[in-house]
Amino acid sequence: YKAFNLKCKGHPLSELSKQISAEKKVVKPSEEIPEALKKEKTLKSEWYILEPNGKVNRIELKDGKITGFDFSNYKKLEKLTRYEMAKDRTVKEEPPHIKLMRKLELVDYEPGSDPGNFRYYPKGRLIKSLIEEWITRKIIEYGAMEVETPVMYDIEHPTLRKYLNRFPARQYFIETPNKKVFLRFAACFGQFLMAHNMGISYRDLPMRLYEMTRYSFRVEQRGELAGLRRLRAFTMPDCHALCKDIEQAKEEMFRRFDLSKVIHEGLGLTIRNDFEFAIRVVKDFYEENKEYVHELVRRWGKPALVEVWEKKFFYFILKYEWNFVDALEKAATLSTDQFDVENAQTYDITYTDSDNTKKHPIILHFSPGAVERIMYALLEKAFMEQREGKNPVLPLWLCPTQVRICPVSDALLDYSEKIADRIEMEGIRVDVDDRAESIPRKIRDSETEWIPYTVVIGEKEKKSGKLAVRFRETGKVKDMTPEELIREIKGRIKDYPYKKL
Repeated sequence: YKAFNLKCKGHPLSELSKQISAEKKVVKPSEEIPEALKKEKTLKSEWYILEPNGKVNRIELKDGKITGFDFSNYKKLEKLTRYEMAKDRTVKEEPPHIKLMRKLELVDYEPGSDPGNFRYYPKGRLIKSLIEEWITRKIIEYGAMEVETPVMYDIEHPTLRKYLNRFPARQYFIETPNKKVFLRFAACFGQFLMAHNMGISYRDLPMRLYEMTRYSFRVEQRGELAGLRRLRAFTMPDCHALCKDIEQAKEEMFRRFDLSKVIHEGLGLTIRNDFEFAIRVVKDFYEENKEYVHELVRRWGKPALVEVWEKKFFYFILKYEWNFVDALEKAATLSTDQFDVENAQTYDITYTDSDNTKKHPIILHFSPGAVERIMYALLEKAFMEQREGKNPVLPLWLCPTQVRICPVSDALLDYSEKIADRIEMEGIRVDVDDRAESIPRKIRDSETEWIPYTVVIGEKEKKSGKLAVRFRETGKVKDMTPEELIREIKGRIKDYPYKKL
């Protein structure tokens, strides 16, 4: 008899390729499913739209239609609500940002790695590193202490295994020469083990620990992988705060809510235009803390989706999410924070109170979102703006090349390079297009690369000392001196992080 294998290959961008054989399936360690994921499927919850004025609207999904709230003026919220209530994470078509990340030469799949792992080209790595620096700067300014912890942990460690089964995510497992380990999906493990060994006084609280995890890992299912939106290896800024009690934790969550606003506005993403708010809360906690939950929505300033769980399934009793709704009407959480009432006991993290007794703190889990997911949101937002007839742009401080100088002829190269040197001295990324191409071609290529300022230099500009500056965002051309252009750009990039390309 002849032996053969069958291969069924899906669209490579969706990473749905599978190999099928007649062998009996053996469950591998990497396919073990945490108890939290199993329980998540049995969750019983009620859904509401909570308005800033305190009005509570019970909603239901029937025959594909959401009843109980008028979404006429809140289309993105409706898309988020439908997405969350349907609980379907399958990606059926390629998200627009994938084409853009390739076109702009930022990032791409790495076929030599596991699905959901990426390689970053110089421009993409520059953008990613600037975002990492911005987030880290703002979290440290807020008062967090930066730490560094391992990427892998002992699966047999009793405390860690218990936490693994309380978090709804699939893990990577590895057999080392000494033991079986799992790869972290967040900084929780390392930070909590660290806090366990600390001597903490009530005077130290709230105590904030922060790490930019490069990388965290989750074995997302193949049909859910979608470019930079959902990956298996990602960079997660993770900040935990140990709080004395729930009242201190509430105030700390408000402070971190404001921190999230500062971080995202700096990245060009706003509550008004780009995010929808969701709260997930255990019923008992909601009934006892309605005013607090309503205050979160008042601070948000728009109606929000609220999912109320009948009972506590996970380690947290409330979490909020800032959700970005993309061009395919899929939602992705960026900022999130949680009230964790379990892990201080699980890891035996204690502080000494004013009466000299040992007590367990409340732990907050905050992240402004995986860095890759922030890049996804920026590209998807640009695509949607382009669909509306606008010129797609990235925030100026994140643009790999901020100014491109296009000399009309080789005779003007030396002068163009002198202008470029003058601009670069001011902390502005600039290059010179010295190719033997026509000016219209150089301008088109600059537009294709989303370069914010394109400068054409001819004999007229050299004699006058003024530059013909094309503004990508508006398409207008303005005559400016080099000093005026520098002031224009520095007024916009302010004190944002800077690196050379």
